[in-house]
Amino acid sequence: MLVTAYLAVVLLLSLCVVLELAARRLTPHQPAPTAVANPAFRSFQILFLRGYLLALWADWLQGPYLYKLYRHYSFLESQIAILYVCGLASCVLFAPVAGWLPQAFGRRKTCLLFCLAYSACCLTKLSRDYFVLILGRVLGGFSTSLLATTFEAWYVHRHVDGHDFPKEWIPSTFTKAASWNHGLAVGAGLVANLLAEWLHLGPVAPFLLAVPCLGACGWVVLMDWGREEAEGELGGDKRAALLSPPNVGRLSARVRFWRSCQENLRCLLSDRRVMLLGAVQALFESVLYIFVFLWTPVLDPHGPPLGIVFSCLMAASMAGSLLYRLATSSRYLLQPGHLLCLAMLMAFFSFFMLTFSTAPGQPRPHESLLAFLLLELACGLYFPAVSFLQARVIPEDRRAGVLAWFRLPLHLLACLGLLALHGEVSGTGGGEGGSGTRHMFGGCAAMMLVALLAVVSLLTLSRNDTELKLEGARGEGEL
Repeated sequence: MLVTAYLAVVLLLSLCVVLELAARRLTPHQPAPTAVANPAFRSFQILFLRGYLLALWADWLQGPYLYKLYRHYSFLESQIAILYVCGLASCVLFAPVAGWLPQAFGRRKTCLLFCLAYSACCLTKLSRDYFVLILGRVLGGFSTSLLATTFEAWYVHRHVDGHDFPKEWIPSTFTKAASWNHGLAVGAGLVANLLAEWLHLGPVAPFLLAVPCLGACGWVVLMDWGREEAEGELGGDKRAALLSPPNVGRLSARVRFWRSCQENLRCLLSDRRVMLLGAVQALFESVLYIFVFLWTPVLDPHGPPLGIVFSCLMAASMAGSLLYRLATSSRYLLQPGHLLCLAMLMAFFSFFMLTFSTAPGQPRPHESLLAFLLLELACGLYFPAVSFLQARVIPEDRRAGVLAWFRLPLHLLACLGLLALHGEVSGTGGGEGGSGTRHMFGGCAAMMLVALLAVVSLLTLSRNDTELKLEGARGEGEL
């Protein structure tokens, strides 16, 4: 497995380079958009990305060795499953709070709270105490909820209300962040492997490296973003707090938040297309959480470098997103709905392969790795395709709130899956010693079939809807 992992990461990164060059060649040359030519916007964009990318880097560093760390502390797989469930449950509980905090507490202060909470989460990994680790998972779930909402909320507020830039320029920033995000994920796996295995610092080392990264992120948010806000106020930034006392502001923010939650739920339930998209997202992304838990116990007994394997998985996801760009280019012009259907099929075959490659007593790790790479390739197709469809189906002013409702069944399904796995493997440990892992992969395959049926229903329902079809030279769902 050692040679296979290193060979796979080289081949996948080479594939990504080839696909990137092909995508650029097929993209028609266009004059630089106004946003790129605007020096004030570019300066503001770089300021935001400096802090946001540090936060994403710290998040990715914790991916490769989380399960390995818990096994290093001699916990059973059933105990580790409960730790993961605590993290997912805290995501469910704190999701509404994460949407309300930026309005009530302040967007920049909430970003600082994220840095503090995530740093504390990383430091809990130094302890072998099970309840301290549970606290760390709760803090991790809270921090992940903040990362998904707060930084974007600060940027959009400053972009529109602080600088009065056109709203049409917002996607360019998050497209750039998404492009960097893939590279950060691959690099995080390599750096984590360097620390944990090449330098023999152990699986806790990547978590400790994440702490100064979060500190640097906090410094950018505190100083640079604070200076940016202060300059905006001096330059005539929109509406200061003089208009209303703080308590009244908090009360109105709370009332607006709950009213917004009700309206977003009504938007979700009133449109069948939105409900089908929500079902697809809940089913697909919940099995991804189960995959995140299971890939390490499936492969680790065979001795691969986990950081390199993580980089392979992230490179496969990057290749999938590049394939999406190629498929939706002017030369091929495949529709995002059809690519979403393909992603569901690929995910189904991936889990179907895993039900055989993880058979008790006769594991086939190379086939399992291939199945995991196929699943990540499907992820690379899935995310831009579903983003395109969400942008066309869900009204812009309701999108963030409706997506927050999507995440509720998503996390609940993942929690139920991990609890079911905990019931099957309780006391056995080691992923492949019993049939619990195999049964879970079979359940995930069944969920992918249901998700495929939901996508087909959506395409049938919208077959005459030109809104859900590409018209331009390339896909608009690359965020």
